[in-house]
Amino acid sequence: MEKFIVDEARLKSVEDNYKAIKSKIEDAAVKAGRNPADVRLMAVTKTVESVYINKVLDLGADLIGENRVQEYLGKKDKLHLNGVEKHLIGHLQTNKVKQIVGEVDMIESVDSVKLAREISRVSVNRGIFSDILVEVNVGKEDSKSGVYIEQLEDLLFELAEMDGIRVKGLMTIPPICESEKEINEYFSTMYQSFIDIKDKKLDNISMDILSMGMSGDFEAAVANGSNIVRVGSAIFGARTYF
Repeated sequence: MEKFIVDEARLKSVEDNYKAIKSKIEDAAVKAGRNPADVRLMAVTKTVESVYINKVLDLGADLIGENRVQEYLGKKDKLHLNGVEKHLIGHLQTNKVKQIVGEVDMIESVDSVKLAREISRVSVNRGIFSDILVEVNVGKEDSKSGVYIEQLEDLLFELAEMDGIRVKGLMTIPPICESEKEINEYFSTMYQSFIDIKDKKLDNISMDILSMGMSGDFEAAVANGSNIVRVGSAIFGARTYF
Protein backbone atom coordinates (compact mmCIF):
# COMPACT_ATOMS: atom_id res chain seq x y z
CA MET A 1 0.00 0.00 0.00
CA GLU A 2 1.40 3.35 -1.04
CA LYS A 3 2.29 5.62 1.89
CA PHE A 4 0.33 8.85 2.05
CA ILE A 5 2.57 11.92 2.03
CA VAL A 6 1.27 15.14 3.53
CA ASP A 7 1.60 18.09 1.18
CA GLU A 8 2.80 20.93 3.43
CA ALA A 9 2.15 23.55 0.75
CA ARG A 10 -1.43 22.32 0.43
CA LEU A 11 -1.86 22.47 4.22
CA LYS A 12 -0.82 26.11 4.17
CA SER A 13 -3.08 26.78 1.20
CA VAL A 14 -6.04 25.15 3.00
CA GLU A 15 -5.43 27.37 6.03
CA ASP A 16 -5.21 30.53 3.91
CA ASN A 17 -8.29 29.56 1.88
CA TYR A 18 -10.35 28.81 4.97
CA LYS A 19 -9.54 32.16 6.55
CA ALA A 20 -10.24 34.00 3.28
CA ILE A 21 -13.63 32.31 2.84
CA LYS A 22 -14.59 33.13 6.43
CA SER A 23 -13.70 36.76 5.78
CA LYS A 24 -15.69 36.86 2.53
CA ILE A 25 -18.76 35.40 4.25
CA GLU A 26 -18.53 38.04 6.97
CA ASP A 27 -18.17 40.80 4.38
CA ALA A 28 -21.13 39.48 2.37
CA ALA A 29 -23.29 39.31 5.50
CA VAL A 30 -22.42 42.86 6.57
CA LYS A 31 -23.08 44.15 3.04
CA ALA A 32 -26.51 42.50 3.16
CA GLY A 33 -27.26 44.05 6.55
CA ARG A 34 -27.02 40.71 8.31
CA ASN A 35 -25.17 39.56 11.42
CA PRO A 36 -22.15 37.51 10.21
CA ALA A 37 -22.67 35.18 13.18
CA ASP A 38 -25.96 34.08 11.60
CA VAL A 39 -24.20 32.49 8.61
CA ARG A 40 -22.37 29.19 9.13
CA LEU A 41 -19.58 27.90 6.92
CA MET A 42 -19.73 24.20 6.14
CA ALA A 43 -16.45 22.64 5.03
CA VAL A 44 -17.40 20.11 2.34
CA THR A 45 -15.01 17.19 2.64
CA LYS A 46 -15.83 15.02 -0.38
CA THR A 47 -12.64 13.24 -1.56
CA VAL A 48 -10.52 15.25 0.93
CA GLU A 49 -8.01 13.33 3.04
CA SER A 50 -8.38 13.54 6.82
CA VAL A 51 -5.15 15.52 7.40
CA TYR A 52 -6.49 18.47 5.38
CA ILE A 53 -9.94 18.27 6.96
CA ASN A 54 -8.34 18.27 10.42
CA LYS A 55 -6.46 21.43 9.46
CA VAL A 56 -9.70 23.42 9.19
CA LEU A 57 -11.21 21.67 12.21
CA ASP A 58 -8.20 22.73 14.26
CA LEU A 59 -8.70 26.29 12.98
CA GLY A 60 -12.19 26.30 14.44
CA ALA A 61 -14.44 24.88 11.73
CA ASP A 62 -17.44 23.37 13.52
CA LEU A 63 -19.51 22.03 10.60
CA ILE A 64 -18.58 19.55 7.88
CA GLY A 65 -20.56 18.03 5.06
CA GLU A 66 -19.99 14.71 3.30
CA ASN A 67 -21.59 13.54 0.07
CA ARG A 68 -21.16 9.79 0.37
CA VAL A 69 -22.12 7.50 3.22
CA GLN A 70 -19.23 5.05 2.73
CA GLU A 71 -16.62 7.77 2.41
CA TYR A 72 -17.75 9.48 5.61
CA LEU A 73 -17.88 6.24 7.59
CA GLY A 74 -14.44 5.29 6.27
CA LYS A 75 -12.69 8.42 7.51
CA LYS A 76 -14.70 9.70 10.48
CA ASP A 77 -12.49 7.94 13.05
CA LYS A 78 -9.47 9.88 11.78
CA LEU A 79 -11.16 13.27 12.13
CA HIS A 80 -11.03 15.72 15.05
CA LEU A 81 -14.80 15.75 15.45
CA ASN A 82 -15.19 16.81 19.07
CA GLY A 83 -17.77 19.62 19.06
CA VAL A 84 -18.17 19.40 15.27
CA GLU A 85 -21.55 19.06 13.55
CA LYS A 86 -21.70 16.53 10.72
CA HIS A 87 -24.15 16.69 7.81
CA LEU A 88 -24.78 14.30 4.93
CA ILE A 89 -25.33 16.53 1.90
CA GLY A 90 -25.23 14.10 -1.02
CA HIS A 91 -28.08 12.08 -2.50
CA LEU A 92 -29.04 9.30 -0.07
CA GLN A 93 -30.33 5.97 -1.32
CA THR A 94 -32.89 4.23 0.88
CA ASN A 95 -30.66 1.15 1.18
CA LYS A 96 -27.94 3.27 2.84
CA VAL A 97 -30.23 4.85 5.45
CA LYS A 98 -29.45 2.20 8.10
CA GLN A 99 -25.75 2.96 7.83
CA ILE A 100 -25.99 6.74 8.28
CA VAL A 101 -28.87 7.35 10.72
CA GLY A 102 -27.32 8.25 14.07
CA GLU A 103 -23.89 8.78 12.50
CA VAL A 104 -24.51 12.38 11.38
CA ASP A 105 -26.33 15.28 12.98
CA MET A 106 -28.39 16.11 9.91
CA ILE A 107 -29.36 14.67 6.53
CA GLU A 108 -29.67 17.62 4.13
CA SER A 109 -30.85 15.78 1.06
CA VAL A 110 -34.33 14.38 1.72
CA ASP A 111 -36.36 14.70 -1.45
CA SER A 112 -39.11 12.08 -1.30
CA VAL A 113 -41.71 10.49 0.95
CA LYS A 114 -40.06 7.10 0.37
CA LEU A 115 -36.68 8.25 1.70
CA ALA A 116 -38.24 10.13 4.62
CA ARG A 117 -40.27 7.04 5.60
CA GLU A 118 -37.13 4.91 5.73
CA ILE A 119 -35.29 7.51 7.83
CA SER A 120 -38.34 7.66 10.10
CA ARG A 121 -38.52 3.86 10.42
CA VAL A 122 -34.85 3.41 11.24
CA SER A 123 -34.84 6.37 13.63
CA VAL A 124 -37.87 5.08 15.55
CA ASN A 125 -36.34 1.60 15.77
CA ARG A 126 -33.19 3.14 17.27
CA GLY A 127 -35.09 5.42 19.62
CA ILE A 128 -33.64 8.62 18.16
CA PHE A 129 -34.74 11.64 16.15
CA SER A 130 -33.11 12.46 12.82
CA ASP A 131 -32.92 16.12 11.82
CA ILE A 132 -33.42 16.62 8.10
CA LEU A 133 -33.60 19.30 5.44
CA VAL A 134 -35.81 18.98 2.38
CA GLU A 135 -33.83 19.29 -0.84
CA VAL A 136 -35.47 21.55 -3.43
CA ASN A 137 -34.67 21.32 -7.14
CA VAL A 138 -35.10 25.05 -7.67
CA GLY A 139 -34.02 24.92 -11.32
CA LYS A 140 -36.13 21.85 -12.18
CA GLU A 141 -33.08 20.11 -13.61
CA ASP A 142 -33.41 16.47 -14.66
CA SER A 143 -29.82 15.83 -13.58
CA LYS A 144 -30.48 16.84 -9.96
CA SER A 145 -32.48 15.35 -7.16
CA GLY A 146 -34.86 17.43 -5.10
CA VAL A 147 -38.54 18.29 -5.00
CA TYR A 148 -39.93 21.10 -7.14
CA ILE A 149 -41.06 24.17 -5.20
CA GLU A 150 -44.65 23.59 -6.36
CA GLN A 151 -44.62 20.18 -4.63
CA LEU A 152 -42.77 21.32 -1.51
CA GLU A 153 -45.71 22.08 0.75
CA ASP A 154 -47.44 18.76 0.01
CA LEU A 155 -44.24 16.90 0.85
CA LEU A 156 -43.81 18.86 4.08
CA PHE A 157 -47.37 17.98 5.18
CA GLU A 158 -46.54 14.28 4.75
CA LEU A 159 -43.21 14.58 6.55
CA ALA A 160 -44.84 16.43 9.45
CA GLU A 161 -46.82 13.26 10.26
CA MET A 162 -43.79 10.99 10.48
CA ASP A 163 -42.27 9.91 13.78
CA GLY A 164 -38.54 10.03 14.39
CA ILE A 165 -37.73 12.89 12.02
CA ARG A 166 -37.63 16.66 12.49
CA VAL A 167 -37.71 18.94 9.46
CA LYS A 168 -35.32 21.82 10.14
CA GLY A 169 -35.38 23.69 6.84
CA LEU A 170 -34.50 23.60 3.15
CA MET A 171 -31.46 22.93 0.98
CA THR A 172 -30.86 23.61 -2.71
CA ILE A 173 -28.22 23.49 -5.44
CA PRO A 174 -29.23 25.93 -8.20
CA PRO A 175 -28.24 25.53 -11.85
CA ILE A 176 -24.94 26.88 -13.10
CA CYS A 177 -25.77 30.44 -14.10
CA GLU A 178 -24.33 32.80 -16.69
CA SER A 179 -25.04 35.96 -14.70
CA GLU A 180 -25.31 37.21 -11.14
CA LYS A 181 -28.86 38.32 -11.86
CA GLU A 182 -29.85 34.75 -12.74
CA ILE A 183 -28.30 33.17 -9.63
CA ASN A 184 -29.88 35.86 -7.45
CA GLU A 185 -33.29 34.99 -8.90
CA TYR A 186 -32.91 31.33 -7.92
CA PHE A 187 -31.68 32.18 -4.42
CA SER A 188 -34.41 34.79 -3.96
CA THR A 189 -37.07 32.26 -5.01
CA MET A 190 -35.75 29.81 -2.41
CA TYR A 191 -35.67 32.45 0.31
CA GLN A 192 -39.26 33.47 -0.43
CA SER A 193 -40.42 29.84 -0.14
CA PHE A 194 -38.45 29.46 3.09
CA ILE A 195 -40.12 32.55 4.58
CA ASP A 196 -43.60 31.61 3.30
CA ILE A 197 -43.38 28.17 4.94
CA LYS A 198 -41.95 29.64 8.15
CA ASP A 199 -44.88 32.08 8.33
CA LYS A 200 -47.39 29.22 8.06
CA LYS A 201 -46.05 27.71 11.31
CA LEU A 202 -46.74 24.13 10.25
CA ASP A 203 -46.78 21.55 13.04
CA ASN A 204 -43.49 19.65 13.40
CA ILE A 205 -41.87 21.78 10.65
CA SER A 206 -39.32 24.38 11.73
CA MET A 207 -37.71 26.57 9.12
CA ASP A 208 -34.44 27.23 10.95
CA ILE A 209 -31.99 26.46 8.16
CA LEU A 210 -31.70 27.58 4.56
CA SER A 211 -28.68 25.76 3.16
CA MET A 212 -27.63 27.22 -0.18
CA GLY A 213 -24.48 28.54 -1.79
CA MET A 214 -21.26 26.74 -2.69
CA SER A 215 -17.70 27.66 -3.67
CA GLY A 216 -18.71 29.68 -6.73
CA ASP A 217 -21.79 31.49 -5.46
CA PHE A 218 -21.78 31.61 -1.65
CA GLU A 219 -21.63 35.41 -1.49
CA ALA A 220 -24.81 35.72 -3.56
CA ALA A 221 -26.42 33.07 -1.34
CA VAL A 222 -25.55 35.03 1.80
CA ALA A 223 -27.01 38.17 0.22
CA ASN A 224 -30.24 36.24 -0.33
CA GLY A 225 -30.69 34.84 3.16
CA SER A 226 -28.73 31.58 3.27
CA ASN A 227 -27.56 30.65 6.77
CA ILE A 228 -25.40 27.66 5.79
CA VAL A 229 -23.00 27.86 2.85
CA ARG A 230 -21.34 24.65 1.69
CA VAL A 231 -17.77 25.25 0.51
CA GLY A 232 -15.38 22.53 -0.62
CA SER A 233 -13.02 23.24 -3.51
CA ALA A 234 -12.52 26.91 -2.56
CA ILE A 235 -11.07 25.67 0.74
CA PHE A 236 -9.40 22.38 -0.12
CA GLY A 237 -8.53 22.91 -3.79
CA ALA A 238 -9.77 21.01 -6.82
CA ARG A 239 -11.10 17.57 -6.01
CA THR A 240 -9.03 14.48 -6.63
CA TYR A 241 -11.28 11.46 -7.06
CA PHE A 242 -10.29 8.14 -5.58
